[in-house]
Amino acid sequence: MLELSLEARRGGFHLQLECRFASDWTVLFGPSGAGKSTVLRLVAGLERPDRGRVALDGRAVTDTAASMFVSPGRRATALVAQQAALFPHLSVRANVAYGLTGLKPSEREARVEEMLKLVDAEALVDRRPGGLSGGEAQRVALARALAPLPRLLLLDEPFAALDGAASDALLERLQSWLRTHDVQVVMVTHDATDAYATGAEVALLREGRLAALGPAEMALATERNRIVGRLSGAKTD
Repeated sequence: MLELSLEARRGGFHLQLECRFASDWTVLFGPSGAGKSTVLRLVAGLERPDRGRVALDGRAVTDTAASMFVSPGRRATALVAQQAALFPHLSVRANVAYGLTGLKPSEREARVEEMLKLVDAEALVDRRPGGLSGGEAQRVALARALAPLPRLLLLDEPFAALDGAASDALLERLQSWLRTHDVQVVMVTHDATDAYATGAEVALLREGRLAALGPAEMALATERNRIVGRLSGAKTD
C-alpha cells in the first residue's frame, strides 16, 4: 500500500494530495498540468514536498515533520519516465545490469536475460542506446527498472513510443510478471484505454487535487461529466 499526504508548490502550481493507493495497479489520470508526474517524482524521492509524508507498506520514506528523507536508491521503487534516459556509453546489457549489485555474475546475467525477454528486447542486448528507436529504448528502460525487483514501479506514459499492438502485448506480459513478483504499480497516462486494459483503480487529478479515486468506470465518468458540463455551459453562454 502506498500512502500519500503531500503538499508542494511549484511556481504557481499547488499540489495538495492525501490518499491511499491499495490496488496492485493504480492509474493517475487527468489533464496536463494536473500534477501527475510531480506525484511520481515525489514518491520516487526525486523531489521533496514542502510538507507531508510518503509511506510504502507502512514504512515512511519521506516525512517532513520528522525531518526524514530516504534517498531514491533506498526506497525499493523504480521510475520509468517518458524519456528512457539510458546510459549512452553502455550497451543494452550493461544498462539493464547497472543496478544489480550483490549478485553473482551468473545470477546477474540470468536476470538481464529474464528482463530483456519480458520486454521482447533480447535481440538488442549488445547495441548502444544511440542505435535504438524510441520504442526500443523505452523497452530497455523498463527492463532496467524491473531488474532490481522493486516493490513499487512508477510509470510515466511508459508506452507512448510503442504502437497499439506492441503496447498491448507488452502490457499483458508485464501484468502477469508484476503479479507474480508482488510489485505494485502507479502509472501516469493520458489514455483512458490504459485504465480499462489494466483493470486498474483510477486516481483522477485536477489542478493538484484528487477529484476521484475508484474503479475506472466511476473515476472516468466523473471527468466525462465535468467535460460535458463545461461544454453545455459554453453552448448556453
